[in-house]
Amino acid sequence: MFSSFRKPRRALKAPPPPETRQVHVAGRSLPLTIRRHAQATRLTLRIEPGGRALRMTVPVGVPAREVEDFLARHQGWLTTRLAKFRSTQALGHGGHVFLRGVAHRIEATGRLRGLTESVHVDGEAVLRVSGMEDHLPRRIAEFLKKEARLDLERLVAVHAGRIGRKVKSLTFRDTRSRWGSCSADGALSFSWRIAMAPPHVIDYLAAHEVAHLAEMNHSPAFWALCAKLCPGTEEAKRWLKRNGSMLHAIDFD
Repeated sequence: MFSSFRKPRRALKAPPPPETRQVHVAGRSLPLTIRRHAQATRLTLRIEPGGRALRMTVPVGVPAREVEDFLARHQGWLTTRLAKFRSTQALGHGGHVFLRGVAHRIEATGRLRGLTESVHVDGEAVLRVSGMEDHLPRRIAEFLKKEARLDLERLVAVHAGRIGRKVKSLTFRDTRSRWGSCSADGALSFSWRIAMAPPHVIDYLAAHEVAHLAEMNHSPAFWALCAKLCPGTEEAKRWLKRNGSMLHAIDFD
């Protein structure tokens, strides 16, 4: 994130609605959302999780010319930061996708019907996907959602049983700002992309959200409970910090 401090200005009227447009960075075209906030005191530029979009916050009253200058000054920063996100072109036949931390070679079966399945061929992990090749990313996403549900339903039940708490429901979404959430009434939600992470990271995510059933905060008591449920908490947190953005970067559309 880059920012530029400005003297606060008194807002005379409500900020305008967000502006969305495309910007070009190092040969890539990315959507940029510009939001003007009455309470903002500086210009800030953020890369959304996965590197697929940009978000800019601007104080009310800052002229458009200054916004453009700010973007121009940080082209180099954007180019450097976006370079770490891998291309998503590998989701076709012969490419690779991770399942529970293991790279699987994608094999298009050529059949219009059939289940997506993980198999081992001569010691190599292979994900066999049926359907038209244009539909492979979507079919892979559907498979990952099912695998995430299988893992997390089991892990959540185990962890919730250990602390004597009940879970109201489990839902799976493609969230970008967080890997999971827990509501006050015990409804848990997870990003199905976690199915691509190693098993100990999936276990940590389940333990993290279950711990919120008892501690709706991130206090020392919460982290102590999380570590009790999942001794590998710190290692898993480091893995997500290093690799989480890469999982978000994969385009399944």
